[in-house]
Amino acid sequence: MKQTKTVAQETSAQEKLLEGMKSALDEAEGFLRDAAAASGEQATELRAKAVESLRATREALHDTKLSVVREGKRVAREADEYVHDNPWQAITAAGVIGLVVGLLISRR
Repeated sequence: MKQTKTVAQETSAQEKLLEGMKSALDEAEGFLRDAAAASGEQATELRAKAVESLRATREALHDTKLSVVREGKRVAREADEYVHDNPWQAITAAGVIGLVVGLLISRR
């Protein structure tokens, strides 16, 4: 049950992050479009806002990458612990999966 909650929370966080990045990129695009039409100090200011928006998006992507790597390592560690704690169940599961894949391949 705890794992389901965690997955749902992570999915929600990922959706929020993607929405935030999309809006930041749309905002940066708007700034650059306005800067192309503007001139002088106003164009410089709009370009600076676009660069700042892109920098914030890059940082969010970096943070997301770190989070995904951390989560992947956690899942791998849990799988390793499970296999060590339940070796026969892991062997049986791998055998069943291999059998199913073999049957599917032989049907083609």
